[in-house]
Amino acid sequence: MKSIKELYRIGNGPSSSHTMGPKRAAELFLARHPEVGSFKVTLYGSLAATGKGHLTDVAILAVLQPHAPVEIVWQPKVFLPFHPNGMTFQATDKTGKIVENWTVYSVGGGALAEKEGPIGDDNKEIYGMNSMQEILNWCEVTGKTYWEYVQECEDNDIWDYLAEVWTTMKASVKRGLEQEGVLPGPLNLRRKAATYYIRASGYKQSLRSRGLVFAFALAVSEENASGGEIVTAPTCGSCGVVPAVLYYLHESHEFTDTRILRALATAGLVGNIVKTNASISGAEVGCQGEVGVACAMASAAANQLFGGSPAQIEYAAEMGLEHHLGMTCDPVCGLVQIPCIERNAYAAARALDANLFSSFTDGIHRVSFDKVVQVMKQTGHDLPSLYKETGEGGLAKDYKQM
Repeated sequence: MKSIKELYRIGNGPSSSHTMGPKRAAELFLARHPEVGSFKVTLYGSLAATGKGHLTDVAILAVLQPHAPVEIVWQPKVFLPFHPNGMTFQATDKTGKIVENWTVYSVGGGALAEKEGPIGDDNKEIYGMNSMQEILNWCEVTGKTYWEYVQECEDNDIWDYLAEVWTTMKASVKRGLEQEGVLPGPLNLRRKAATYYIRASGYKQSLRSRGLVFAFALAVSEENASGGEIVTAPTCGSCGVVPAVLYYLHESHEFTDTRILRALATAGLVGNIVKTNASISGAEVGCQGEVGVACAMASAAANQLFGGSPAQIEYAAEMGLEHHLGMTCDPVCGLVQIPCIERNAYAAARALDANLFSSFTDGIHRVSFDKVVQVMKQTGHDLPSLYKETGEGGLAKDYKQM
Protein backbone atom coordinates (compact mmCIF):
# COMPACT_ATOMS: atom_id res chain seq x y z
CA MET A 1 0.00 0.00 0.00
CA LYS A 2 0.97 3.62 -0.55
CA SER A 3 1.53 6.27 2.13
CA ILE A 4 -1.54 7.64 3.87
CA LYS A 5 -0.21 11.04 2.78
CA GLU A 6 -1.64 10.12 -0.62
CA LEU A 7 -5.05 9.54 0.99
CA TYR A 8 -5.11 12.70 3.09
CA ARG A 9 -4.56 15.44 0.52
CA ILE A 10 -4.95 19.09 1.47
CA GLY A 11 -6.58 21.14 -1.25
CA ASN A 12 -9.66 22.93 -2.47
CA GLY A 13 -13.06 21.42 -3.29
CA PRO A 14 -15.51 20.61 -4.52
CA SER A 15 -14.26 17.25 -5.85
CA SER A 16 -11.06 15.29 -5.42
CA SER A 17 -11.52 13.24 -8.60
CA HIS A 18 -13.19 15.96 -10.70
CA THR A 19 -11.34 19.06 -9.47
CA MET A 20 -8.11 18.21 -7.63
CA GLY A 21 -7.10 15.35 -9.95
CA PRO A 22 -7.61 17.24 -13.24
CA LYS A 23 -5.87 20.30 -11.83
CA ARG A 24 -2.87 18.20 -10.85
CA ALA A 25 -2.86 16.53 -14.29
CA ALA A 26 -2.90 19.95 -15.97
CA GLU A 27 0.06 21.06 -13.84
CA LEU A 28 2.06 17.96 -14.80
CA PHE A 29 1.27 18.43 -18.50
CA LEU A 30 2.15 22.13 -18.40
CA ALA A 31 5.51 21.31 -16.79
CA ARG A 32 6.28 19.13 -19.83
CA HIS A 33 5.13 21.78 -22.33
CA PRO A 34 5.67 25.25 -20.88
CA GLU A 35 5.87 26.89 -24.33
CA VAL A 36 3.28 25.69 -26.84
CA GLY A 37 0.80 27.23 -29.25
CA SER A 38 -2.35 25.76 -27.72
CA PHE A 39 -3.83 23.05 -25.54
CA LYS A 40 -6.77 20.74 -26.09
CA VAL A 41 -8.28 18.74 -23.24
CA THR A 42 -10.86 16.03 -23.87
CA LEU A 43 -12.88 14.88 -20.86
CA TYR A 44 -14.55 11.46 -20.95
CA GLY A 45 -17.26 9.62 -19.04
CA SER A 46 -18.01 10.84 -15.56
CA LEU A 47 -15.53 13.70 -15.83
CA ALA A 48 -17.50 15.09 -18.74
CA ALA A 49 -20.96 14.20 -17.40
CA THR A 50 -20.63 16.12 -14.11
CA GLY A 51 -17.48 18.12 -14.79
CA LYS A 52 -19.16 21.51 -15.10
CA GLY A 53 -20.89 21.15 -11.75
CA HIS A 54 -17.65 19.94 -10.21
CA LEU A 55 -15.65 22.83 -11.76
CA THR A 56 -13.41 20.48 -13.75
CA ASP A 57 -13.04 22.97 -16.60
CA VAL A 58 -12.39 25.83 -14.19
CA ALA A 59 -9.57 23.89 -12.50
CA ILE A 60 -7.92 22.99 -15.81
CA LEU A 61 -8.26 26.45 -17.34
CA ALA A 62 -6.80 28.08 -14.23
CA VAL A 63 -3.58 26.14 -14.85
CA LEU A 64 -3.28 26.13 -18.65
CA GLN A 65 -5.02 29.26 -19.93
CA PRO A 66 -2.44 31.77 -18.64
CA HIS A 67 0.11 30.10 -20.93
CA ALA A 68 -1.79 29.30 -24.14
CA PRO A 69 -5.33 29.06 -25.56
CA VAL A 70 -7.25 26.03 -24.30
CA GLU A 71 -10.05 24.06 -25.94
CA ILE A 72 -12.07 21.73 -23.73
CA VAL A 73 -14.05 18.92 -25.37
CA TRP A 74 -16.80 17.12 -23.44
CA GLN A 75 -17.44 13.43 -24.19
CA PRO A 76 -19.88 12.22 -21.48
CA LYS A 77 -21.00 9.16 -23.45
CA VAL A 78 -17.49 7.86 -24.08
CA PHE A 79 -16.03 5.73 -21.28
CA LEU A 80 -12.40 4.72 -21.61
CA PRO A 81 -11.79 1.12 -20.48
CA PHE A 82 -9.30 1.80 -17.68
CA HIS A 83 -11.44 4.14 -15.52
CA PRO A 84 -14.58 6.30 -15.94
CA ASN A 85 -12.61 9.48 -15.17
CA GLY A 86 -10.43 9.62 -18.27
CA MET A 87 -8.96 12.72 -19.92
CA THR A 88 -6.61 13.36 -22.82
CA PHE A 89 -4.30 16.37 -22.86
CA GLN A 90 -3.01 17.53 -26.24
CA ALA A 91 -0.24 20.08 -26.78
CA THR A 92 0.15 21.76 -30.18
CA ASP A 93 3.11 23.90 -31.21
CA LYS A 94 2.82 27.32 -32.86
CA THR A 95 2.75 25.75 -36.33
CA GLY A 96 -0.25 23.59 -35.45
CA LYS A 97 1.76 20.36 -35.11
CA ILE A 98 0.71 18.04 -32.29
CA VAL A 99 3.54 17.71 -29.80
CA GLU A 100 1.99 15.17 -27.43
CA ASN A 101 -1.24 13.38 -26.58
CA TRP A 102 -1.38 12.20 -22.98
CA THR A 103 -4.25 10.14 -21.58
CA VAL A 104 -4.50 10.08 -17.81
CA TYR A 105 -7.12 9.05 -15.27
CA SER A 106 -8.33 10.66 -12.06
CA VAL A 107 -8.87 7.57 -9.94
CA GLY A 108 -10.23 9.09 -6.73
CA GLY A 109 -8.98 11.12 -3.80
CA GLY A 110 -6.99 13.39 -6.10
CA ALA A 111 -4.74 10.55 -7.28
CA LEU A 112 -3.77 10.07 -10.93
CA ALA A 113 -2.92 6.96 -12.92
CA GLU A 114 -2.00 5.84 -16.41
CA LYS A 115 -2.74 2.37 -17.75
CA GLU A 116 0.67 1.29 -16.52
CA GLY A 117 -0.12 2.31 -12.95
CA PRO A 118 -0.16 5.25 -10.51
CA ILE A 119 1.77 8.42 -11.28
CA GLY A 120 4.65 9.83 -9.26
CA ASP A 121 4.68 9.31 -5.51
CA ASP A 122 1.38 7.44 -5.79
CA ASN A 123 3.42 4.46 -7.04
CA LYS A 124 5.64 4.09 -3.98
CA GLU A 125 4.71 1.05 -1.90
CA ILE A 126 5.63 1.39 1.77
CA TYR A 127 3.24 -1.00 3.54
CA GLY A 128 4.06 -4.70 3.42
CA MET A 129 0.52 -5.80 4.33
CA ASN A 130 -2.51 -4.86 2.25
CA SER A 131 -5.44 -6.47 4.05
CA MET A 132 -7.11 -5.76 7.37
CA GLN A 133 -6.81 -9.40 8.40
CA GLU A 134 -3.04 -9.42 7.90
CA ILE A 135 -2.67 -6.26 9.96
CA LEU A 136 -5.07 -7.53 12.64
CA ASN A 137 -2.99 -10.71 12.94
CA TRP A 138 0.13 -8.56 13.27
CA CYS A 139 -1.52 -6.58 16.06
CA GLU A 140 -2.43 -9.76 17.94
CA VAL A 141 1.10 -11.19 17.62
CA THR A 142 2.98 -8.00 18.51
CA GLY A 143 0.53 -6.59 21.05
CA LYS A 144 0.55 -3.33 19.09
CA THR A 145 -2.30 -1.57 17.32
CA TYR A 146 -3.02 -0.04 13.94
CA TRP A 147 -1.47 3.38 14.44
CA GLU A 148 1.76 1.72 15.53
CA TYR A 149 1.83 -0.21 12.27
CA VAL A 150 1.44 3.09 10.43
CA GLN A 151 4.33 4.50 12.47
CA GLU A 152 6.56 1.56 11.55
CA CYS A 153 5.87 1.87 7.81
CA GLU A 154 5.76 5.63 7.24
CA ASP A 155 8.63 8.12 7.17
CA ASN A 156 9.55 10.00 10.34
CA ASP A 157 7.64 13.07 9.23
CA ILE A 158 4.24 11.31 9.26
CA TRP A 159 3.20 12.89 12.57
CA ASP A 160 4.10 16.36 11.33
CA TYR A 161 2.03 15.71 8.22
CA LEU A 162 -0.93 14.42 10.21
CA ALA A 163 -0.65 17.45 12.48
CA GLU A 164 -1.03 19.64 9.39
CA VAL A 165 -4.00 17.53 8.31
CA TRP A 166 -5.64 17.93 11.72
CA THR A 167 -5.02 21.69 11.73
CA THR A 168 -6.62 21.98 8.28
CA MET A 169 -9.60 19.88 9.35
CA LYS A 170 -10.22 22.00 12.44
CA ALA A 171 -9.94 25.19 10.40
CA SER A 172 -12.50 23.93 7.87
CA VAL A 173 -14.95 23.16 10.68
CA LYS A 174 -14.52 26.59 12.27
CA ARG A 175 -14.81 28.45 8.95
CA GLY A 176 -17.87 26.50 7.98
CA LEU A 177 -19.60 27.28 11.27
CA GLU A 178 -19.11 31.01 10.70
CA GLN A 179 -20.35 31.12 7.12
CA GLU A 180 -23.94 31.80 6.12
CA GLY A 181 -25.78 32.43 2.87
CA VAL A 182 -26.19 30.39 -0.30
CA LEU A 183 -23.75 27.90 -1.80
CA PRO A 184 -22.55 28.55 -5.37
CA GLY A 185 -24.45 26.91 -8.21
CA PRO A 186 -27.96 26.75 -9.64
CA LEU A 187 -29.53 24.91 -6.68
CA ASN A 188 -29.49 28.03 -4.45
CA LEU A 189 -28.85 25.76 -1.48
CA ARG A 190 -28.53 27.59 1.82
CA ARG A 191 -25.76 26.79 4.26
CA LYS A 192 -27.07 25.01 7.36
CA ALA A 193 -24.04 24.42 9.59
CA ALA A 194 -24.32 27.63 11.62
CA THR A 195 -28.03 27.08 12.24
CA TYR A 196 -27.53 23.47 13.34
CA TYR A 197 -24.73 24.55 15.67
CA ILE A 198 -26.88 27.20 17.34
CA ARG A 199 -29.94 24.97 17.62
CA ALA A 200 -27.92 22.10 19.10
CA SER A 201 -27.14 24.22 22.16
CA GLY A 202 -30.84 24.33 23.03
CA TYR A 203 -31.21 20.57 23.50
CA LYS A 204 -30.32 18.29 26.37
CA GLN A 205 -26.95 16.55 26.20
CA SER A 206 -28.00 13.41 24.33
CA LEU A 207 -29.57 15.36 21.48
CA ARG A 208 -27.04 18.18 21.64
CA SER A 209 -24.19 15.79 20.89
CA ARG A 210 -25.87 14.53 17.74
CA GLY A 211 -26.73 18.05 16.62
CA LEU A 212 -23.13 19.16 17.05
CA VAL A 213 -21.85 16.23 14.97
CA PHE A 214 -24.33 17.18 12.24
CA ALA A 215 -23.19 20.81 12.41
CA PHE A 216 -19.49 19.96 12.17
CA ALA A 217 -19.99 17.65 9.18
CA LEU A 218 -22.18 20.21 7.42
CA ALA A 219 -19.58 22.91 8.08
CA VAL A 220 -16.77 21.03 6.33
CA SER A 221 -18.95 19.77 3.47
CA GLU A 222 -20.30 23.25 2.82
CA GLU A 223 -16.77 24.62 2.76
CA ASN A 224 -15.91 21.96 0.20
CA ALA A 225 -18.96 22.78 -1.92
CA SER A 226 -17.89 26.42 -2.04
CA GLY A 227 -14.30 25.61 -3.05
CA GLY A 228 -12.77 26.07 0.39
CA GLU A 229 -9.66 24.33 1.68
CA ILE A 230 -10.34 20.85 3.05
CA VAL A 231 -8.67 17.46 3.47
CA THR A 232 -9.67 14.48 1.35
CA ALA A 233 -10.79 11.81 3.81
CA PRO A 234 -10.81 9.85 1.63
CA THR A 235 -12.32 12.23 -1.00
CA CYS A 236 -13.62 15.78 -1.24
CA GLY A 237 -17.20 14.58 -1.53
CA SER A 238 -16.87 12.72 1.78
CA CYS A 239 -14.52 15.15 3.50
CA GLY A 240 -16.93 16.10 6.30
CA VAL A 241 -17.26 12.74 8.07
CA VAL A 242 -13.88 12.16 9.71
CA PRO A 243 -13.33 15.82 10.77
CA ALA A 244 -16.83 15.99 12.28
CA VAL A 245 -16.33 12.90 14.43
CA LEU A 246 -12.81 13.80 15.55
CA TYR A 247 -13.63 17.47 16.19
CA TYR A 248 -16.65 16.50 18.26
CA LEU A 249 -14.68 13.96 20.32
CA HIS A 250 -11.78 16.37 20.73
CA GLU A 251 -14.09 19.11 22.02
CA SER A 252 -16.48 17.04 24.13
CA HIS A 253 -14.12 14.45 25.61
CA GLU A 254 -10.92 16.50 25.68
CA PHE A 255 -8.85 13.95 23.79
CA THR A 256 -5.34 15.29 23.28
CA ASP A 257 -3.99 16.18 19.86
CA THR A 258 -1.57 13.26 20.15
CA ARG A 259 -4.43 10.78 20.50
CA ILE A 260 -6.35 12.46 17.68
CA LEU A 261 -3.33 12.10 15.36
CA ARG A 262 -3.09 8.41 16.23
CA ALA A 263 -6.79 8.06 15.41
CA LEU A 264 -6.15 9.81 12.09
CA ALA A 265 -3.38 7.31 11.37
CA THR A 266 -5.74 4.39 11.99
CA ALA A 267 -8.47 6.00 9.89
CA GLY A 268 -5.97 6.54 7.08
CA LEU A 269 -4.94 2.89 7.22
CA VAL A 270 -8.59 1.82 6.88
CA GLY A 271 -9.09 4.10 3.89
CA ASN A 272 -5.84 2.89 2.35
CA ILE A 273 -6.95 -0.74 2.53
CA VAL A 274 -10.12 0.09 0.59
CA LYS A 275 -8.25 2.26 -1.91
CA THR A 276 -5.77 -0.55 -2.55
CA ASN A 277 -8.20 -3.47 -2.77
CA ALA A 278 -11.27 -1.77 -4.23
CA SER A 279 -11.81 1.94 -4.93
CA ILE A 280 -12.66 5.26 -3.32
CA SER A 281 -13.88 6.76 -6.60
CA GLY A 282 -17.57 7.60 -6.85
CA ALA A 283 -17.28 7.33 -10.63
CA GLU A 284 -16.08 3.75 -10.28
CA VAL A 285 -18.04 2.28 -7.33
CA GLY A 286 -20.63 4.89 -6.36
CA CYS A 287 -20.95 6.79 -3.10
CA GLN A 288 -20.30 3.64 -1.05
CA GLY A 289 -16.64 4.19 -1.98
CA GLU A 290 -16.72 7.79 -0.75
CA VAL A 291 -19.15 8.33 2.14
CA GLY A 292 -19.15 4.62 3.01
CA VAL A 293 -15.37 4.50 3.32
CA ALA A 294 -15.33 7.80 5.22
CA CYS A 295 -17.79 6.30 7.70
CA ALA A 296 -15.57 3.24 8.12
CA MET A 297 -12.55 5.46 8.72
CA ALA A 298 -14.36 7.58 11.30
CA SER A 299 -15.83 4.48 13.01
CA ALA A 300 -12.37 2.97 13.46
CA ALA A 301 -10.90 6.25 14.68
CA ALA A 302 -13.65 6.74 17.26
CA ASN A 303 -13.38 3.18 18.53
CA GLN A 304 -9.64 3.51 18.99
CA LEU A 305 -10.07 6.76 20.94
CA PHE A 306 -12.42 4.99 23.33
CA GLY A 307 -9.94 2.19 23.95
CA GLY A 308 -11.21 -0.44 21.52
CA SER A 309 -9.14 -3.53 20.88
CA PRO A 310 -7.78 -4.18 17.38
CA ALA A 311 -10.68 -6.61 16.81
CA GLN A 312 -13.26 -4.07 17.98
CA ILE A 313 -11.71 -1.37 15.77
CA GLU A 314 -11.92 -3.71 12.78
CA TYR A 315 -15.56 -4.47 13.61
CA ALA A 316 -16.43 -0.78 13.87
CA ALA A 317 -14.84 -0.12 10.47
CA GLU A 318 -16.68 -3.12 8.98
CA MET A 319 -20.06 -1.82 10.13
CA GLY A 320 -19.30 1.68 8.91
CA LEU A 321 -18.75 0.37 5.38
CA GLU A 322 -21.20 -2.53 5.34
CA HIS A 323 -24.24 -0.39 6.00
CA HIS A 324 -23.43 1.88 3.07
CA LEU A 325 -23.16 -0.95 0.54
CA GLY A 326 -24.94 -0.13 -2.70
CA MET A 327 -25.09 3.62 -2.10
CA THR A 328 -25.27 5.35 -5.46
CA CYS A 329 -23.41 8.48 -6.52
CA ASP A 330 -26.12 10.70 -8.00
CA PRO A 331 -25.18 14.37 -7.57
CA VAL A 332 -28.03 16.68 -8.51
CA CYS A 333 -26.96 19.09 -11.28
CA GLY A 334 -23.47 17.59 -11.02
CA LEU A 335 -22.83 19.57 -7.83
CA VAL A 336 -21.29 18.20 -4.64
CA GLN A 337 -24.31 19.42 -2.67
CA ILE A 338 -27.45 17.28 -2.93
CA PRO A 339 -27.36 14.59 -1.56
CA CYS A 340 -23.64 14.75 -0.74
CA ILE A 341 -23.64 17.29 2.10
CA GLU A 342 -26.47 15.67 4.02
CA ARG A 343 -24.91 12.23 3.56
CA ASN A 344 -21.73 13.44 5.26
CA ALA A 345 -23.67 14.55 8.33
CA TYR A 346 -25.64 11.33 8.53
CA ALA A 347 -22.54 9.15 8.04
CA ALA A 348 -20.74 10.98 10.86
CA ALA A 349 -23.57 10.06 13.22
CA ARG A 350 -23.55 6.48 11.98
CA ALA A 351 -19.82 6.27 12.65
CA LEU A 352 -20.44 7.05 16.32
CA ASP A 353 -23.18 4.40 16.35
CA ALA A 354 -20.81 1.84 14.83
CA ASN A 355 -18.25 2.67 17.50
CA LEU A 356 -20.83 2.21 20.26
CA PHE A 357 -22.17 -1.04 18.82
CA SER A 358 -18.68 -2.49 18.52
CA SER A 359 -17.77 -1.36 22.03
CA PHE A 360 -20.53 -3.60 23.44
CA THR A 361 -18.96 -6.66 21.76
CA ASP A 362 -15.72 -8.59 22.06
CA GLY A 363 -14.94 -7.79 18.43
CA ILE A 364 -15.81 -11.27 17.16
CA HIS A 365 -18.22 -11.28 14.20
CA ARG A 366 -18.95 -13.28 11.05
CA VAL A 367 -18.39 -10.82 8.18
CA SER A 368 -14.87 -9.38 8.03
CA PHE A 369 -13.91 -5.90 6.88
CA ASP A 370 -11.94 -7.42 4.00
CA LYS A 371 -15.04 -9.33 2.86
CA VAL A 372 -17.11 -6.13 2.86
CA VAL A 373 -14.42 -4.40 0.79
CA GLN A 374 -14.62 -7.21 -1.79
CA VAL A 375 -18.42 -6.99 -1.86
CA MET A 376 -18.26 -3.20 -2.20
CA LYS A 377 -15.95 -3.53 -5.19
CA GLN A 378 -18.21 -6.09 -6.88
CA THR A 379 -21.33 -4.06 -6.09
CA GLY A 380 -19.71 -1.00 -7.64
CA HIS A 381 -18.83 -3.02 -10.73
CA ASP A 382 -22.45 -4.21 -11.03
CA LEU A 383 -23.96 -0.73 -10.67
CA PRO A 384 -24.99 0.83 -14.00
CA SER A 385 -22.98 3.90 -14.98
CA LEU A 386 -25.96 6.22 -14.43
CA TYR A 387 -25.54 5.58 -10.68
CA LYS A 388 -21.81 6.37 -10.66
CA GLU A 389 -21.28 10.13 -10.73
CA THR A 390 -22.79 10.80 -14.12
CA GLY A 391 -25.73 12.83 -12.82
CA GLU A 392 -28.09 10.75 -14.99
CA GLY A 393 -29.81 8.47 -12.47
CA GLY A 394 -31.15 8.24 -8.95
CA LEU A 395 -31.83 11.54 -7.22
CA ALA A 396 -30.24 13.46 -10.10
CA LYS A 397 -32.62 12.10 -12.73
CA ASP A 398 -35.08 14.62 -14.17
CA TYR A 399 -34.38 17.08 -11.35
CA LYS A 400 -36.12 20.38 -11.94
CA GLN A 401 -34.50 23.50 -10.50
CA MET A 402 -36.77 25.50 -8.27
